[in-house]
Amino acid sequence: MKGACLLVSEIVTILLRTVVVFIIILMFFRFMGKKELGELSLLDIIVSLMIAELAVIAIEDPNVSMARGLAPIFLLIFIQVTLTYISLKNQKFRDLIEGRPIMIIEDGKMNQVNMRKQRYNIDDVLFQLREKGISDIREVDYAMLERSGNLSIFKRDKTTSLFTLPLIQDGEIQDEHLIVVKKSKEWLLSELSKMGYDHIKDIFYCSYMEGQFFIEERDNKQTKA
Repeated sequence: MKGACLLVSEIVTILLRTVVVFIIILMFFRFMGKKELGELSLLDIIVSLMIAELAVIAIEDPNVSMARGLAPIFLLIFIQVTLTYISLKNQKFRDLIEGRPIMIIEDGKMNQVNMRKQRYNIDDVLFQLREKGISDIREVDYAMLERSGNLSIFKRDKTTSLFTLPLIQDGEIQDEHLIVVKKSKEWLLSELSKMGYDHIKDIFYCSYMEGQFFIEERDNKQTKA
């Protein structure tokens, strides 16, 4: 009888721990924002894996108190939230943590230097081209390896779509995108100056399409931050 009571008590404890840990992890992913699995950053993936391991210990080991089991989970959540906040405010820090989009195909030719840097082989390129319904690399003008690992492809017969690339993000000029639209940094600065934009840091987003700019300035809160 005692053994049965102990078993029931242990099961109830594990179930209660499971509910508590589930709620905490659910809130963590809510804080992360709505992202698809393929869009998770390297930081998100590392923190998620570590939390999953720690959650198992917090749930299954009755010798570990809930406070002790949850402490490292809360620490990881704090680290993730802090680093995410910093990355939102600083593109250089975001590039350091998450990496930058890399040009893989440029002017219809594979950039072998960038491929080696990313440990990206020709089979990887051809596989992603086939997934997009492209059988011949000659159909591609530019292809960019995104932070998520997906390959953004711009076909030769759809050149107008190239000009929708952002030229400025978070007050930072996107040099790789300027290469794609065949424009120089000097041209961009000159055109912006004509429109009264002398400080790049004041621009939150800028794109160029069919000879027209779309510009969104930073709001006051971001500028002060």
